[in-house]
Amino acid sequence: MSRDLSPQETAERSLIKTYRKSLWNPFIAAVKRYELVSPGDRIAVCVSGGKDSFVLAKLMQELQKHTDRPFGLTFLAMDPGYNPANRALLEENARRLGVPLVVFESDIFDVTVQVDKNPCYLCARMRRGCLYAKARELGCNKIALGHHFSDVIETTLLGLFYGAQLQAMPPKLRSKNFPGMELIRPLYCVHEDAIVHWRNYNGLRFLQCACRFTEARDASHDGVGESKRQEIKLLLRELKRTNPNIEKSIFRAIHGVQLDTFPGFKHRGAAHIFTEIYNGSSDFDGGADA
Repeated sequence: MSRDLSPQETAERSLIKTYRKSLWNPFIAAVKRYELVSPGDRIAVCVSGGKDSFVLAKLMQELQKHTDRPFGLTFLAMDPGYNPANRALLEENARRLGVPLVVFESDIFDVTVQVDKNPCYLCARMRRGCLYAKARELGCNKIALGHHFSDVIETTLLGLFYGAQLQAMPPKLRSKNFPGMELIRPLYCVHEDAIVHWRNYNGLRFLQCACRFTEARDASHDGVGESKRQEIKLLLRELKRTNPNIEKSIFRAIHGVQLDTFPGFKHRGAAHIFTEIYNGSSDFDGGADA
C-alpha cells in the first residue's frame, strides 16, 4: 500500500511530472540558453513570499538534485516590514514546501511609504541592493529573482508605451555596485499561467504584493490601485483573442532586434544615431540596404 505524499513531495513531483512541459522544461531551457548556472556557483535564491519566487526556489532545488555540475544554494528572504500575518504566511509556506529560508529584516517599507513619486521603483532598487549585500555576506556570487516570461513581455511594452524606449528585461546582468555579483532570471521562459496552475494544483496560497503602499492604495477601491502593469496584462489578454501567439512574437522580437533599421539606439550606455551606421563612422558596421 503506497503512503500519502506530503505537501512538499506533491509539489516537487508535480514540477517534474504534471507540469514538466510548462514549468520544468522551459526553466531548464532558460538555464542552458542563457548560461545562468555554472559549476561552483553559490546562488542566493531570493524568496519574496509570492508564487513566482517559491516556484523558482523549488525548481532550483530540483536542478541541484539532478545536475552533474554541482552548485550551492541559499534561500534568502528579506522582511522589508511585513505585517505579522504576511510574515507568518511566508514562513509557513517555506516550511510546507521544504525551503530553508535565511530571513533578514530591513526598514524599506518605512522609507518608501513616505515617498510620493515612484515609491515602487525606489522600493525595488532598495530591495535589490539589500539582497546583493546580504547574498555577498553569505558567500554567494549570484542572486536569482523570480521574473518570468510574462514579466519580460509586460516590461517591454511598459517601456514602449510609458517610458518612450524599446528596452527589454535581460536574463542576467552584472551588478554595477557589487563587483563580482550577478543577477539571474531562471524563469525567463516560464509563463505566469503555468505558475498559477501549479499553485492551484497544490492548493497553495502565497503573498501578493504585501507592501503598505499598495495595501492602502488598493483598499480605497477608487480605481487608482489598477497599476500600469495590470493595464498591460489586460491589453495582452484582449489582443490574444485575435492573435494567440502575440506574446511569443514579442519574445522572439527582442531576440532579433534589427539595429540597422533604428534611427537611434544605446549600446553600453552610449547613444548612437542612424547616420553613424549608415555612413560607416560607428563601430557598428553596415547600413540598411533596399
